[in-house]
Amino acid sequence: MKPFINDDFLLTSDAAKELFHNYAEKMPIIDYHCHLPPKEIADDKKWDNIAQVWLGGDHYKWRQMRTNGYAERLCSGRGEDGNAPDYEKFLAFAGTMERLVKNPLFDWSHLELARYFGVTDILNTKTAPSIWEKCNAEMQKPEFSARGLMRRSNVKLVCTTDDPVDSLEYHKAIAASGFDVKVLPAWRMDKAQKIAEPAVWNEWMDQLSAAAGIEIKTWDDFQTALQKRHDFFASVGSRLSDYGITEIFAAPYTESDIRAIFAKARSKEQVTGEEELKFKSAWLYEGLVMDAKADWTTQLHFGCLRDNNKKMFRQMGPDTGFDCIGDWSVTESLTALLNRLEENGTLPRTILYSLNPKDNEVLATLMGCFQKGPDAGRLQLGAAWWFLDQKDGMRRQIEALGQLGTLGRFVGMLTDSRSFLSYTRHEYFRRLLCKILGEEIERGELPDDIAWIGSIVSDISFNNANAYFKFNV
Repeated sequence: MKPFINDDFLLTSDAAKELFHNYAEKMPIIDYHCHLPPKEIADDKKWDNIAQVWLGGDHYKWRQMRTNGYAERLCSGRGEDGNAPDYEKFLAFAGTMERLVKNPLFDWSHLELARYFGVTDILNTKTAPSIWEKCNAEMQKPEFSARGLMRRSNVKLVCTTDDPVDSLEYHKAIAASGFDVKVLPAWRMDKAQKIAEPAVWNEWMDQLSAAAGIEIKTWDDFQTALQKRHDFFASVGSRLSDYGITEIFAAPYTESDIRAIFAKARSKEQVTGEEELKFKSAWLYEGLVMDAKADWTTQLHFGCLRDNNKKMFRQMGPDTGFDCIGDWSVTESLTALLNRLEENGTLPRTILYSLNPKDNEVLATLMGCFQKGPDAGRLQLGAAWWFLDQKDGMRRQIEALGQLGTLGRFVGMLTDSRSFLSYTRHEYFRRLLCKILGEEIERGELPDDIAWIGSIVSDISFNNANAYFKFNV
């Protein structure tokens, strides 16, 4: 019987097989948005066993393990009942896999087992002991390290996600080491928007003040400090920013409003809801202006309602599996933001990611209102993100972009992951892209011109991102 993960996994037509194997499979990877810890790359981290590299920090897996009834000690290991041994966690995940039919974790996990460990058996409670032994034996090999996994995955460049107060010491160390994969920082100042939390916000402002060497008392001081750090990030190779926001902030405000709100918050007073929205609107706008002047690309990630289980948030903190898709209207506010930037000649190349699939068609059409040369695909409908990076979510994003935009200019997939094994998500996306296009070729809905369609597949897999971000790798 053919293994579940085989050469033609997801490829349901001859055209799809030809597109993938001849035009997508061997293309290198640019992972322009991920959450890999730069220190682990600098240190070329190794792990003792598969549970550590596979389950540590992966809230996708923790979420499903909780759903399958496993205690927190077996999921994140941060529960009130303590932390379980690694092998017990692995067995719990194997038990979870038995119930994950149709969940993308089932596909991703088996792709990872096949590509990195040479395991093609289905993971379940019966096979778990032998798979544990096989994987752990593979992990003893010298190439099974952070850098080794990146090389084996044919990665050419990654962009991490970094706070403006970060020293970027590990990025510098990686560059100085001669590592053949470029590791660049990406600017993410989410903590700057937490003005409604005076203690958290002011603590971060103090950190920014120290990093920039500027005493931050006023809004103008804040902008000066950010510009100084923005320039520093650029000097270390940064070419992208990223904003993790609930919704698009574009409320009207005046400069005097913002100066007064900033002074109030810096005095550790509680701002009102209206003041918070005005501040976030100014912060977001000025951030995009800064990106445009530096010729950076801005990424806007929105539509996520975070930290919904307050008890677990207090116990475990953010990014632990307690977020969901949010539901805000984006059309009018995004139009207002883009219009203001365009009027002032400060609209950067921008990638729009909504976590709510209802926004796909809205964004695909709104983007077309602001496209112009010389940048091809100046505004992008971002890859299916987080809860949407599965077969249906990817297909819907591809269809919306293909039918309402220009699919051939798409900058392709990313991992959005903290795991060094997640590069198979690029393979998963490429296989699905080839499946969709191949089936349409065989139905006569696309021309039977494999070379032409194949060149588009290669571009989406690697070339478009390389050109769009001006990486030149």
